[in-house]
Amino acid sequence: MPKWIKFIIAVMLLPVCVGAGMTLWRVMQACGSSDLTLVPVVGGALCWLAVYQLLPKPMWIYVFGHELTHVIWVWLFGGSVKQFKASSEGGHVIVNKTNFLIALSPYFFPLYAVMVVAVFVTGHLIWNWTGFMVWFHLLVGAAYAFHITLNTHVLKTQQSDITSQGYLFSAVVIFLGNVLVVLIGLPLLTAKVGLAQMFGWWWESAHHIFQSIGKMF
Repeated sequence: MPKWIKFIIAVMLLPVCVGAGMTLWRVMQACGSSDLTLVPVVGGALCWLAVYQLLPKPMWIYVFGHELTHVIWVWLFGGSVKQFKASSEGGHVIVNKTNFLIALSPYFFPLYAVMVVAVFVTGHLIWNWTGFMVWFHLLVGAAYAFHITLNTHVLKTQQSDITSQGYLFSAVVIFLGNVLVVLIGLPLLTAKVGLAQMFGWWWESAHHIFQSIGKMF
């Protein structure tokens, strides 16, 4: 798909992005009373921020997760991987299929947070880890903060994943992907808002914005 078409799509999706931001604020307000969930999540994020500021950045772990995310999304789309390389200096994968989701997946798919959830769900089903919920929320917060901070760090330099898709289109996809993760994650973690209700709020907000834009013309 030509970059100019992606640019037009990105512009058309900007109201959806604004609606997503409004919905996130609404969901956070609705889930704000869930102290037993949100406090350890925020605590985990703050712990990671302290590590991020005070210790050397674990770039090998980040790069490995970055390239592995490409691999997972290639597999999801039925492709295959011919070469995989990851080091603290950088990495790459050689694949037989690509698209914008594969290219941008490391920036919106929090692999390590997903791994924490997968490990906990498996352990909970087998050993009933109810007593470890606080640690689970702590690790989820730290893993997602890892995802945000390291991606922000690497995006300060030119990335071929971004330039290949166009800056505005990439920004829209990355923003929507990350917001969607939080919009789905908060209701599931706190059980304060249903997913159907959340998507209803999103539709309502985006629809109102599109109507407002339509009246301007």
